[in-house]
Amino acid sequence: MNKYFLTFLIFVFYSVTGFAQFGNFNRDSLNRLTNADYRFMIETLGIDSVRRGPSGNPEAPDAAIFNEAEVQPYFLPDPLVFNNGSRIKKPEQWEKQRAEIKELFDNEIYGRLPDNIPSVTWKVVSVKDTVDGDFAVKIKQLQGVVDNSSYPEIEVVIDLTLGTPSNIDKPVPVIMEFGFNFPGMRRFMRQNTDELSWKQQLLKEGWGYAVIVPTSYQADNGAGLRSGIIGLVNKGQPRMPDDWGALRAWAWGASRALDYFGTDKDVDEMKVGIEGLSRYGKAATVTMAYDPRFAIGFIGSSGSGGVKILHRVFGEQVENLVSSGGYHWFAGNFIRYAGPMTQEDLPVDGHCLVAMCAPRPVFISSGAAAVEGQWVDAKGMFLGGAMAGPVYELLGKKSMRTMLFPPQETLLDGDVAFRQHSGGHTTGPNWPFFIEFAKRYF
Repeated sequence: MNKYFLTFLIFVFYSVTGFAQFGNFNRDSLNRLTNADYRFMIETLGIDSVRRGPSGNPEAPDAAIFNEAEVQPYFLPDPLVFNNGSRIKKPEQWEKQRAEIKELFDNEIYGRLPDNIPSVTWKVVSVKDTVDGDFAVKIKQLQGVVDNSSYPEIEVVIDLTLGTPSNIDKPVPVIMEFGFNFPGMRRFMRQNTDELSWKQQLLKEGWGYAVIVPTSYQADNGAGLRSGIIGLVNKGQPRMPDDWGALRAWAWGASRALDYFGTDKDVDEMKVGIEGLSRYGKAATVTMAYDPRFAIGFIGSSGSGGVKILHRVFGEQVENLVSSGGYHWFAGNFIRYAGPMTQEDLPVDGHCLVAMCAPRPVFISSGAAAVEGQWVDAKGMFLGGAMAGPVYELLGKKSMRTMLFPPQETLLDGDVAFRQHSGGHTTGPNWPFFIEFAKRYF
């Protein structure tokens, strides 16, 4: 079995099960609670109905658009134009514009962080010196315990693993992945391939790695919105329409991990990157955009809700994102764009999210259309990076300097990079290219 396909299967398994550690729910209970919360939000918004999203099955009568010739013209908000219509002409104006863009994302798409988020106390659970392939590594298992004194009924703990080279006595760069710990999968991959894992590739460079488990502190389902860090802050009550969703909550956890890295002598806190795939690719983009302390981003197949252009009607659409299966990633307000508004009404889009990362480097990864499928819209993700280019150029950095979608396995590598590998729904084949890209900055 191909190791990337195995990774995908396990990712899907955990996604479908919803990481139901937030309560002993079976699947029926999760669906019932999710649907109840979804209906509550729709009623709170005063929406009569929500449009159904297209099918990802190309053979279905209501299939999404997968033919480039069927894509209709669209108009995008300009990230270099202020809300009042005036245009940015100087680099020093960017921070003001970035704040305007952030406010739009906060209110319309991802939700805003509350003011009363409790503090996190980090503790080292274990330290082990071991080997990973040919590489000596020190592995720390960590827990970020969230202060729940305001509402003891909900306990929240951030699970984090940190691996750094054992034979280096100075702080090292670290790439942190949104993921999960599954020892059986790691053993399988080591036993069935001569290729280096992503962790081994980093260790070979003298760098470290980290894995943060986002569902340890916020579940990946609507039922979990009244538990986890979101539920703790809300004291078990439902969200308001502009409250944060799971993507911003997951990004918040990554920022708390970065806080910890600043106290660890093995980590160079100025050289920490963030990586994720699929929904975690969305989370990695949000993390990079909102926390300027992250030095670099590796964004894998983030699709809609990530770097993909939502105004472009191709593959997955807003209606799919705000269904009962995905609305919890976003602010409740985002549901309005599936009824009564449309994607054409969005005041920001994926290119604006990439622009918020500027001037820091971002590597956008996608799989082959024939293998991964076209649901995530590789071209739409490319355009999300390409159309952020004017902001990078304004700030003295290099854009991709093209709007032409490149042939597969072609690397476009300004300070915003894009590469579509020949594999499926994974970042695996692009890790060597990302590391070479990152070496320019580390």
